[in-house]
Amino acid sequence: MLTGGCYCRAIRYEIHSSPLDATLCHCATCRKVSAAPAVAWFSVSKSGLLWVRGTPKTFESSPGVLRAFCSNCGTPLTYANAGLSDVVDVSTCSLDEPGETRPASHIWCKYRLTWDGPVDGLPEYPEAG
Repeated sequence: MLTGGCYCRAIRYEIHSSPLDATLCHCATCRKVSAAPAVAWFSVSKSGLLWVRGTPKTFESSPGVLRAFCSNCGTPLTYANAGLSDVVDVSTCSLDEPGETRPASHIWCKYRLTWDGPVDGLPEYPEAG
């Protein structure tokens, strides 16, 4: 089981399914909502994600995409695409132990910032891998 939550601890979750598709996303939307050059995500089955304290606030960042975050401290928590109704992406660094879920690739690299060059040798995809 993996556990995590927001910075202020108002929201906590448990993950009761195996992480899938761990990646670093370089798309402009992820960068903007996280104020970071890339965001580490991993996917889990929606049924495997359990909110155990608090309820995140959501907003639609693009058509069919809901992002959840803590309304107290602003920590980005999840990304859910309506076209993938059985999975949800969880922000890796919201985990209590983010080092346990290492990204396996970089996606949306065509939007990578020019000064954010590859350094880890992971596969890179211009769009979603």
